[in-house]
Amino acid sequence: MIALLLRRFLGLLFTLLIVSLLIFAVMDLLPGDPASIMLGTSTSPETLSALRHELGLDQPLILRYGRWLAGVMSGNLGQSYTYGVPVAGLIAERLSVTLPLALMAIMLSVAIALPLGVLAASRRGSIFAVIATLFSQISIALPAFWVALLLIILFSTMLGLMPAGGFPGWNEGFLPALQALVMPAVALAMPQAGVLTRVARSAVLETMHEDFARTAMAKGLSSSAVLWRHIVPNALIPILTMIGLQFTFLVAGAVLVENVFNLPGLGRLALQALSQRDIIVMQDVVLFFAALVIVMNFIVDLSYLAIDPRMRKAV
Repeated sequence: MIALLLRRFLGLLFTLLIVSLLIFAVMDLLPGDPASIMLGTSTSPETLSALRHELGLDQPLILRYGRWLAGVMSGNLGQSYTYGVPVAGLIAERLSVTLPLALMAIMLSVAIALPLGVLAASRRGSIFAVIATLFSQISIALPAFWVALLLIILFSTMLGLMPAGGFPGWNEGFLPALQALVMPAVALAMPQAGVLTRVARSAVLETMHEDFARTAMAKGLSSSAVLWRHIVPNALIPILTMIGLQFTFLVAGAVLVENVFNLPGLGRLALQALSQRDIIVMQDVVLFFAALVIVMNFIVDLSYLAIDPRMRKAV
């Protein structure tokens, strides 16, 4: 077990190293010189050359990559060309919005999809199956940003119950900040809940035909006990995989919803850095997204060992 975890962890570090190299190389190929963008087109060549030297942009690619990687490993992500502040502080500030938003969205998605998918599988042909099918089809078909606009029209414009956008900050109070994230979380959760409902239904249906489920029924256990004690726990592996994928998507892919609600999140920071050619911010944000995906996959793999005794015996 320890050897397996060590191999997985070393594989994680190696993957992060390769990804960081690819990110740095791709960012270096993007058009636009950060020094020229900072100084403008009317600056003198001498001033431009001095700034490029100060930023280290005149050094070879491998040296710049090594310096950047050493900074990332030490926690120094560099300084933003546009904002003139440490990138680590920018990411932490924006993550304080995006991370709670993603957590709220994934919890809402699981709370809707798991019961609906399980009931649809265990009561085929019932009203639950019909509702699950309709819900999954409709929620997947509706884009998250369009759901966000509908929520604003209904709950903000017509009813006046929720703020239409903006984020007051956690220092202004927990409830106002939480209220500002409710509608964005619902908009993000709906499409993910539709996908997760389908995955949960399929996983439970497949597990219901396993030998252990029929054995449990033959021993006289009630249908409810067999479902929730035996079938659902053994159907969790594909469900957990999908939850892990959805969480990383919600953190990295919430930029449209963040723009609709004017939320200062991490996705919006990446979009702003791209438009301003703030290369150092783009590199660090993309690396953070990639690291999040890799680490989340590692955590999901560990969860397999926790919930499935067969996998623990295999290793």
